[in-house]
Amino acid sequence: MSEWVLHVDIDQFLAAVEILRRPELAGRPVVVGGDGNPNRPRQVVATASYEARAFGVRSGMPLRTAARRCPDAIFLPSDRPAYEAASARVMSTLRSLPVVVEEWGWDEAVVGANTDDPEALAREIQARVHAETGLSCAVGIGETRLQAKTATGFAKPGGIARLTRATWLATMGDKPVTELWGIGARTAAHLAEAGINTVTELANTDHNDLAARFGPTIGPNLRLLALGGHAAPIDGQPYVPRSRSREMTYERDLTDRSEIEEQVAALAREVTESVVAEGRCVTHVAVKVRTSTFFTNSRIRKLREPTIDPAVVSTTARGMLDLFDLHRPIRLLGVRVVLES
Repeated sequence: MSEWVLHVDIDQFLAAVEILRRPELAGRPVVVGGDGNPNRPRQVVATASYEARAFGVRSGMPLRTAARRCPDAIFLPSDRPAYEAASARVMSTLRSLPVVVEEWGWDEAVVGANTDDPEALAREIQARVHAETGLSCAVGIGETRLQAKTATGFAKPGGIARLTRATWLATMGDKPVTELWGIGARTAAHLAEAGINTVTELANTDHNDLAARFGPTIGPNLRLLALGGHAAPIDGQPYVPRSRSREMTYERDLTDRSEIEEQVAALAREVTESVVAEGRCVTHVAVKVRTSTFFTNSRIRKLREPTIDPAVVSTTARGMLDLFDLHRPIRLLGVRVVLES
């Protein structure tokens, strides 16, 4: 039997969870985000059903824009506890199969398996997930995580697709390098300066040239991505977050220093209380500030010693505001805590 990697991605996860709770919404355009009120400013789409996506609604889009594009959409508030519970059921279902499961988030995971028929295993995964959770999923099959993840893009929604080293360049070679998971617009622009625009061109570039341009680690790794990624064992350890964050986008910009401090302190207390309830300690505190011009800045500070005291984290976060220019109106504040491993 051969070793295979299967990438499991739940279709329209947040929207699907909501539709399970409200079956009458099936087949209708559903948008999840914020408190579900598209008339309130500065709220964005968390996810949209495929019916809403057909109107151009996308994650990260302002709810108001989504409402203009799809006036008949049903807008629902985000419900984090419901999504976490649904995700836990999905991951538990995957672990009931003879595979090694590596969680990647609420709605996706990769599994490692020894099998001569990965498509049959993919069908079994789909059937088991649907039977246990009511959710549908796409499954990408590959010899590496990258191949499997990329194959899922061809499989969605609800299908199965396979990419291997034998078919990788035939399928991906003519595509722009941004089609590779891990290469964004900035890296693509640097590659374009070197005359590298497609996956095949990157795959054919000498790794020494890439190392000279991007560094000894990043450069060769870019070529490895173009060749389909590297094989590595699937990590079956349960996913343990290394950090937790809370952030808030405000309906009106904040300009008063005392109010900014108050909001940061509240976010710090909230996020700390959530991790302490799980028996975790905080080692670092990070503060994020976004101005009305969308300029975003972040700072992080290590605590003198790990703590479970929300007051310590709150005081640290408040003091870190001295590291920012607060003369411009503030539209978003965030606090992230790094947790002791």
